[in-house]
Amino acid sequence: MVEHGTLRPLVRLAWPVLAEELLNLLVGYTDWWLTGHYLEGPAYQSAMGVLAYILWLIPSMFAAVAIGAAALTARFVGARDLPLARRVLHQAFLVGFAVALVATLATIFGGQAFLRLLRLPEEAVPLGASYLSIIAPIVPLIMIEQVAIACLRGAGDTVTGLVAKTVVNVVNLVLSAGLVVGWGPLPELGWQGLAVGTAAGHAVGGLILLGAVLGGRAGLKLRLGELRPDWSLIGRMWRVGLPGGLDVLAVLSCHLTYAAVINSLGTAASAAHGLGVQLEALAYSPAQAFAVAAATLAGQYLGAGDERRASRSVRGAMLGAIAFMTVMATFFQFGGWILAEFFTGNPESATTKLTIEYLRIVSYSLPSLGITIVLTGALRGAGDTIWSLTITFVGLALIRVPLGAFLARAEVFLPGTSLAFSGLDWGVQGAWIAMVVDVVLRSGLLLARYFHGGWKKVAV
Repeated sequence: MVEHGTLRPLVRLAWPVLAEELLNLLVGYTDWWLTGHYLEGPAYQSAMGVLAYILWLIPSMFAAVAIGAAALTARFVGARDLPLARRVLHQAFLVGFAVALVATLATIFGGQAFLRLLRLPEEAVPLGASYLSIIAPIVPLIMIEQVAIACLRGAGDTVTGLVAKTVVNVVNLVLSAGLVVGWGPLPELGWQGLAVGTAAGHAVGGLILLGAVLGGRAGLKLRLGELRPDWSLIGRMWRVGLPGGLDVLAVLSCHLTYAAVINSLGTAASAAHGLGVQLEALAYSPAQAFAVAAATLAGQYLGAGDERRASRSVRGAMLGAIAFMTVMATFFQFGGWILAEFFTGNPESATTKLTIEYLRIVSYSLPSLGITIVLTGALRGAGDTIWSLTITFVGLALIRVPLGAFLARAEVFLPGTSLAFSGLDWGVQGAWIAMVVDVVLRSGLLLARYFHGGWKKVAV
C-alpha cells in the first residue's frame, strides 16, 4: 500500500511530469499520423522510426550531466544547503555546453553515416539526413532544456519543465502540421516541415528554461559571472552522473543495435517497430512520471537522513506504475489494433499488421517495465548509478541484443568475425520476444537491489 505520508508528495511531483510526457507523445503521434496520411510510402515511416531513436539519443548525450546535477541538487536541497545547489547548476551548465559542442558537430558531420550504421533502408537514408541537418543547429538549446529541467526537478520544481515543454510541444505541433500540408500562409514543405517544427519547438523551449534559471526559479539562479569551473564539485557531479549517463547511453546503444537487427528484416518490420515503440510510450509515460518523483524524493529524503521515507516513496511510486501499466497491457492485448490502424491509415498494410503483433507481444512485459523504469530512476536519484548501469548492461547487452538476433534471424554472425551459427528464424516477432525476456529479468534484478537496501547508503 502507498502510505498517507508519501502519496501527496508523489502525486505533486509526478503529475506535471506525466502531463509533460503526454504532450511529448502528442507531438510524436502527430508526426506519425501526418507521415501515414500525407507522406505516402513505407520509406517515410521507416525513417520516422529510426529518427525517433536519434531524437532520444541527442538529449541522452547530456544524461550524465543531468543525472549528476539532479542527484546532487536533491541532496543539497534536502540538507537545506541552497548555495551549494546553485553552484551545482553553474557547473552543470559549463559541462553541458562542452558536451553540446561535441554533440552538434557529431550530428552535422556524422548523421548520414550513423543512419547507414543503423541499417536504415537505403531509400530512407536521404530523408533521415535532411531531417538531421535541420535539427543540428539547435542541439545546444536541447542541452539547456535537459540540464535546467534536471536541476529544477532535483530542487522539487517539476512545474516549470511542464510549462516550458507545453510551449515546446504547441510550437512543434502547430508548425509541423502547418508546414507539412501548407496551412494558410505557411509553405508546404512536406517531410522537411516535420523537422522545422521540431527544431523551432526546442529552440523556444531552451530559451524559456534559460530565462527561468536566470530569473532564479526554485532558488536556482544562474549568474553568468559565476560560470567558472569548480573542479571539486564537477568531480562529485561526474562521479554520480557518469555511471548514470553511461546507463542511459548503454540503454540507447543496445536499443540502436537491437533496432539495426530489426531494420535488417525489411522496411515493413522497421516501420512497425518504430510505430510500436512510439505507441508503447503511451503505456510507460506514467511510470516515467513516477520515476522522476521517486528520484527526487529518494534524493531529498536521503539528504535529510530519512531512509524510511525514502524507501516508502520509492515503493509507492513502483506500485502506482504497476497499476497503470497493467491496465495498458490489457488494452494493448485486445485493443491495440485501434491505435495501429489510426496511425497508418491502412488496416491491410504489413506495417499495420506487424504493429498489432508488437503491441500484443509487448503487453506481457508492461508491469515488469513499470518496475524497471521506477527503480532505475530511484537508484539514479539516490546516487546508486553503478548498480543501475550493471543491471542495464546485463539485460540489454547480454540478453536482448544476442537473444533477439538468435530468435529473429536464420544465421547469426559473431561481431567482428566471419563465424556464424544458426538462429531460429522467427522474424521480427522473435526479436520482440527477446525484449520481453530482457525486461522481466531486469525488473527482478532491480527488485533485489531495492530490497537489499544498499542504495540508501551510497555517498554522493
